Amino acid sequence: MAILADDVKAILDTDIPEVDILAYINSATELVNYAIGSSLADGLKDEVIRWLSAHLIASTREQQLQSASAGPAKAVFQGKSGLGLDSTQYGQQAKALDLSGKLAMLGQKAATLFAIESF
Repeated sequence: MAILADDVKAILDTDIPEVDILAYINSATELVNYAIGSSLADGLKDEVIRWLSAHLIASTREQQLQSASAGPAKAVFQGKSGLGLDSTQYGQQAKALDLSGKLAMLGQKAATLFAIESF
């Protein structure tokens, strides 16, 4: 089953146009296909895509308000930079649904450098 804009709107309250939501869904689909591949059943993989799409939207165009004040005006948004999928509740849910654990591994790859003494 392909994920639709309405599927994402069911978990994320947003008024952004459907065409924009579909762009996020396409990005999430590509990332999930790359990271997870065929490690999950199709239904579960679709759920990961749905929640990851919501994460991408919530971390860019629809940042979730954590608190607000009236005077002088102040707004604090949920999430912190550098936390990856943990920066939104949607990303956390996408990780939880990925039983392969591969989505959580993204961004944790590190390179090891070895110095060879010249002779």
